[in-house]
Amino acid sequence: MERLLVLEDGTIYRGFAFGSDIFRIGELVFNTSMTGYQEIITDNSYCGQIITMTYPLIGNYGINGDDNESLEPALFGLAVRDYCPEPNNWRSRETLDQYLKQKGIPGIYGIDTRALTLKIREAGTMKAAMAAADADTDTLVSQLRSADYLHDQVKRVSTARPFPVPNRGHKVVLMDFGEKLGIIRELSKRNCDLIVVPWNTDAEQIMEYRPDGVMLSNGPGDPADIPEAIDTVRRLLGQVSIFGICLGHQLISLACGARTFKLKFGHRGSNHPVKNLSTGRVEITAQNHGYSVDIGSLAGTGLEVTHESLNDKTCEGVRHQEFPVFSVQYHPEASSGPHDSNYLFDEFIALMDREYAGNAGSVRPGRRDNMEVRNA
Repeated sequence: MERLLVLEDGTIYRGFAFGSDIFRIGELVFNTSMTGYQEIITDNSYCGQIITMTYPLIGNYGINGDDNESLEPALFGLAVRDYCPEPNNWRSRETLDQYLKQKGIPGIYGIDTRALTLKIREAGTMKAAMAAADADTDTLVSQLRSADYLHDQVKRVSTARPFPVPNRGHKVVLMDFGEKLGIIRELSKRNCDLIVVPWNTDAEQIMEYRPDGVMLSNGPGDPADIPEAIDTVRRLLGQVSIFGICLGHQLISLACGARTFKLKFGHRGSNHPVKNLSTGRVEITAQNHGYSVDIGSLAGTGLEVTHESLNDKTCEGVRHQEFPVFSVQYHPEASSGPHDSNYLFDEFIALMDREYAGNAGSVRPGRRDNMEVRNA
């Protein structure tokens, strides 16, 4: 069955249908990963977006029960060059087509994804929608041009209520802005006793858990759309150790007085080189974001740049010069390169250890009794 991908500039790509027949207007982006499509489509940071995969063959190893990054994918569509309807992998439990149908996500294949990617690189991300072959495309283009981008993505994907992931080590509150399960796995490997809380949990509620640290997760959209979270992070500064990833990185920067800006076509894929400025080491990182911290706005914020993108020199990490706070723009839990960056979770543990050692009111390693010592 034929299917259309219609862009707001009037361009129409004609291909073939797979997945669901539920069509929604989304932001058209591209991802340059050569593998990991299951992790990509279940990453909540893609909420409201239609993903174009630059790697041509998608679906060849099916869908399994282990590699999801969320239980309910939030993307609005998937565009690929070649879709494989008969996967060959011992872990496969269903086809990509079956999975997308179950989750209400449309797909299109047989289009020139190379040309589509070049268009996005030149013109920037734009609104798009899939449609049936006989759709009124003139009307659809008009709807695309008048439609606004979503501004409630974080609210759509965050947990509705707190829940624990028990363990016996450091107590960590994980603020869920669309967290990937990989973050929970990495913290759990290090015995962290987790409390996952909704995106709009305030600082007072968080501190009532008496945490050793606060983890700010990844998430979709513009960080300026969630000023409540920015205020929460601002109030937590100096009270507790904080580690931010992706959106969490941007929220830390905004809370300290820096600015963010929208990238032309974003960074999405598992092959982005990032330089650690303190060691000179280059890491191959996984990324998924459309906004970046303005390096020029960091002066006077107390933050210093720790990591830099080698592709476009944008900010990829910061550390506070006074408080136990650091963050990175990329995804260390994804382990995308030969020199995995998940050591940053070990740095978070070490940061909490140091804060404990300097706090005479602590009850036991991994638990601080009086968090107000930080403000004494």
